[in-house]
Amino acid sequence: MAANSRVTIAAHALAWLELARRQGRDVLTSEEVAASVNTNPVIVRRSLGDLQRAGLVTARRGAGAGFSLARGAEDITLLDVWLAVSPEPLLALHHSEPNLECPVGRGIRPVLSDLYDEATEAFRATLARQSVAAVLERILQ
Repeated sequence: MAANSRVTIAAHALAWLELARRQGRDVLTSEEVAASVNTNPVIVRRSLGDLQRAGLVTARRGAGAGFSLARGAEDITLLDVWLAVSPEPLLALHHSEPNLECPVGRGIRPVLSDLYDEATEAFRATLARQSVAAVLERILQ
C-alpha cells in the first residue's frame, strides 16, 4: 500500500510558488512547478486545480498564464492543504462489516472509531500549526 503523496505534492507546489513570489515571480506555470516536484505536469495541474477550488491558488489564463498564491503563505496552513487535496479519511474502518458473531468483530468498530477520531484530531492540530511560509523557512535553513 503506497502512502498518499497528494499533500506532499501540493505543499511542494505552494512552497515553490511562495519562493518564486519572494524572488519577484508572481506566477509559475504548471510545467515550472512540475520541474521542481520532478513529476508530470498533469499531476501538478490536478493538484493545483484542487488548491484553486479550495481558494489557495489562483490561475491566470492567456498571456502570462500560470498559478500564484491566492493569499499569503503565512495564512495557508498544511491543514488547509490536506483538506484541499485529500478526500479520504486519515484512517478507515473495514470495507465490509466484520463478523458480528465474533466478540472482536462485534466490538472493534466503535473502539477504533473513537481512537481514529482522536488520532485524526491530533494530526489536524499539528498541520494547523504549520504554515506554508514556515515550511519554506525550514527548507531554506
